[in-house]
Amino acid sequence: MNKSQTLGELRASGWIYRSVKKELMENMVARMTAKEILFPGILGYDETVIPEMENAILSSHDILILGERGQAKSRLIRTLVQLLDDWMPAVGGCEILDNPFAPICHECRIRAVEMGDRLPIIWIPREERFGEKLATPDVSVSDLIGDVDPIKVAEGRYLSDERVIHFGILPRTNRGIFAINELPDLSEKVQVSLFNILEEGDVQIKGFKVRLPLDMLIVATANPEDYTHRGRIITPLKDRYSSQVRTHYPIKREIEMDIVDQEAQANVSSDRRVLVPGYIKEVIAGLTFEARQCPEINQSSGVSVRMSISNYESVLASAHKRAIRLNEAEIVPRISDLPAVFASSRGKIEIEYAGEDQTEVEIVDRLLRRAIRGIFDRYFRVEDLEPVIRIFDAGASVEVSADSPSSQYKDFVKQVPVLREALKVLGLSDSPGQLASATEFILEGLHLNQKLNKELRKDKTVYKISPQAPKPKPTIKRERGEGFH
Repeated sequence: MNKSQTLGELRASGWIYRSVKKELMENMVARMTAKEILFPGILGYDETVIPEMENAILSSHDILILGERGQAKSRLIRTLVQLLDDWMPAVGGCEILDNPFAPICHECRIRAVEMGDRLPIIWIPREERFGEKLATPDVSVSDLIGDVDPIKVAEGRYLSDERVIHFGILPRTNRGIFAINELPDLSEKVQVSLFNILEEGDVQIKGFKVRLPLDMLIVATANPEDYTHRGRIITPLKDRYSSQVRTHYPIKREIEMDIVDQEAQANVSSDRRVLVPGYIKEVIAGLTFEARQCPEINQSSGVSVRMSISNYESVLASAHKRAIRLNEAEIVPRISDLPAVFASSRGKIEIEYAGEDQTEVEIVDRLLRRAIRGIFDRYFRVEDLEPVIRIFDAGASVEVSADSPSSQYKDFVKQVPVLREALKVLGLSDSPGQLASATEFILEGLHLNQKLNKELRKDKTVYKISPQAPKPKPTIKRERGEGFH
C-alpha cells in the first residue's frame, strides 16, 4: 500500500473517510460474502452468540456482552479488531488520532489552517486502534475522559486554553474500538460520565465548552448477576447500549474439549511423544460439566472453561513428570494422574454454603468419580468385562500409582486378553504407556460400578475383589423330571 505522507497526497490518493461503525459493518459484509470466518478462535457460539454480534455490527450498535467468567467475552471483543482496515491515516502528532479531513481537537484545527495540504499524515495499524480498560472502583472520570494537565499549565498556557487538556483513554481510542471489562465495578459517578459518548457521541471535559464528537465503537462486558456485590450497571447506562449479547458455557462436551485442545499449553520435553487418550479429555471436560450442575457450587459466579484448561495442563504435567523420572519415551496420562486436578481446581469454584463440612477438594473428588463412571459406561458394559472380574475373584490384586512404570502392567494384561480388545474400543495401541492408561481406566470403572474394591495405601492404590460384589452363582444342571435335593 502506498501511504500518503501529507494531507494533499491523501486527497489525491482518493482515500475516503468512513466512520468506525460503518468500516466494521462494510468489512464484515465483505468477509461474509467471501465465506470467511468472522470470529476466529471462538468455539461453540456459531448458532447463538455470533449471530447476535453480527446483527449488532450491522446495526451500528454499541454492545454490552453479558456472561459468567470464562465465556470468552474478552476474546470475542478482541476479535472485532480484525474487522478494522489494516491501516488508517491520522493527523501526525495528534493524541486522539484525528481524521485529517475533519480534525476535532483544537491543536489540529489550528495546524490544518496553518499548513493546509502540507499537514503531516501518519498511518495507524489496526492493532493500535483498540483500547481496553479493566473497570475497578478506583477508576476516575479523569482516567476515562480527561482532565487538566498541570504540567501544560506550568509551561505557560492559560487554564482557558483547550490545549491544557490531558485526554483520557477513551478519547485516545478515537476512531477505534474501546472496551470496558467488568462494567459494574465502575462507580456510578464514572458510569454517568459515559452517558454522552453513548447517546450523543461526544465527551465533555471539566468546565471547558469543548465537545469532542468522538468516532468509536464502545463494547463492555459484565456478569449478568451481581455475584461480587461490588456494584451494578446503572439503568440509564444499560439502556444506552443498543445491543446486549448473552454468552454461555459450551453446550456439548465435545466443544469444551475442542477449546481445551486450542488453549492448553503442552510444555513437554521435545524428545518425548505425547498422547492424551480421548477418555481422559472426556473425564476432564465431564468434571467441569458436573461442577456446572452441582447445587453445592455457586452457579451465579459460574465454572469457567479455564478450569478444564488448567486441569488438562495439570494432568499432562503429572504424566510428564513420570516420564522424566522413569525415562519413558511416551507421555500418556492415566487415572492415577487425575488427582492433579485438585490443585488446579482450587479457586475455580465457589462453594455455595460457606462453613459446610465439605471442602473444595472433597466436592471435586466426588464430581470426578461421577465423571469417570459416566465416561466409562459410555465405552463399556460391565458384563463384557467379566473375564477381568474373574481374575480378581481368583484372588488377584493390582497395585497402581502415578509413579508406576508402564511396563509393570504387561503381566496383568497377559492374563486378561479382553484388555487388549478394550484398547481397540478406546482407540489406543498396545504401547506400554497406552496399555497402562487403559488398564487403570477399566479398573477404576469396575470399582465405581462396585465390582472391585479400591484401597488407598499412601501414594498407591490397590484394586481387589469387592466384599460387596455379588458372587457368580454356581450353575446347577438337572435332567428333565429330576428335582432338587
